[in-house]
Order: sequence, then structure tokens, then C-alpha cells
Amino acid sequence: MTSEPDSSHLDRRHAETFAHDLSFAARGEPAPTKTSVTHEGPIIRVERLEFAPKRSLDGRATPAAIRDVVRHPGAVTVVAVKDDGTMVLVRNRRVAVERWLVEFCAGKLERGEDPQVAAARELEEETGYAARSLVKLGAFYTSPGFADEIMHVFVATGLSPVPQRLEPGEELEVVEMRPEALAAQISTGRVTDGKTLGAFLLWSLREGRGGEGSEIRQTREGGTR
Repeated sequence: MTSEPDSSHLDRRHAETFAHDLSFAARGEPAPTKTSVTHEGPIIRVERLEFAPKRSLDGRATPAAIRDVVRHPGAVTVVAVKDDGTMVLVRNRRVAVERWLVEFCAGKLERGEDPQVAAARELEEETGYAARSLVKLGAFYTSPGFADEIMHVFVATGLSPVPQRLEPGEELEVVEMRPEALAAQISTGRVTDGKTLGAFLLWSLREGRGGEGSEIRQTREGGTR
């Protein structure tokens, strides 16, 4: 299956999210000589990009190259914090890795959807909490080696219970823990979901907890805490 996808909306989406980022176009790098779609699913599209030979930055000749790239609509994840400081996460059944993973709640964006609207929806659907306040902490690429997914991170506070509304096929359990317990589980490798690690880092920096990791490490190594 081959077709010529329109990537203009992708360029706009990335430029709007990462205004400081230096794109290939800004560097004058050539576009692919051919782009074809090798898979189209309900969430992702896989494109095969073909590049002509060129000169590298240090002047060396580089051969023609083929890259398979996953196009993703983007997603949100929510650091949900109750009034007493407890964090609300989920234990999610992840088929790709055949594991139940502890994560912050998350979900994909619908085409053209405001990430804040999606964050509010996913929080309610997955955790059974609504937020009085949703503040964006930042965004990052989840796997830029092969995919263009952008993860938008929000912190939710002022939580109040609402009915949980899981989508068909979703299997998860709500998990609550203190930030220091989550930091310890990250440090010891018990929490391994990438978006959760990245979101927790952004939240920790915002809260002035940047040194918490070293404190956890001292505890493991026999410190006094």
C-alpha cells in the first residue's frame, strides 16, 4: 500500500509545541525523495521515507537511506495530586510489553483536540476524579528515534470524585501513593513507564524537588532518611 501523505499539519503541530526546536527545514536539510504509507491503523500510521545520498555536516558522503516512521496524533498524561499530597495513578494492562505497569493516567488526542480538554477527559475516565485546576507542565517526544508522538503533561489539583468511565477494552486499577514513594519506586526500577518518569521529573522541578532523587539514593545506600 502506498500513498503520499500530507505532513503539513505535523510541521505546524511540532512548531507550535516546541517553538525553540530547530527543524530540518530551518537547517536547509533536504526533504525525503519519496514518502509512502505502509500501514494505516485506527491510531497510528507508518510512513516509509526515502532519502537521497547527501553530504554530512563534516563533509562525508552518506548513502541513500530508508527510514520507517510512526505518525501519532499526540497524547496527554496527568499528574493528579490530591489535597493531602497523595498522587493518583493507574496500574495499566499493557499488551505490548505483557506487563501491568504503574503509570499516570494518559490518552491520545483526537485530531485537532485541545490537549487540556483531553487531559480533563482522561483523568475522569481512568481515575474517577475531576480536577478544579489543570496546569500544563510541559511536553516531550516519547520515542523520537522512530515516532513523532508528542506527550503533553498536566498537573491536576482540587480533585473531586466522579464516576469512572473506562473505554471498551481498557483494563486498569487506580493506585494512590505519596510522591516520595513514587520516587523510590522509580529509583529502584519498579516504575518503568517512560511518560510517567518524564512527567514526574517535570512535576518535581516545578515543585522544587529536583534533589529528591539523590535523597532517595542515599536512603538506599544506608543514609539516615
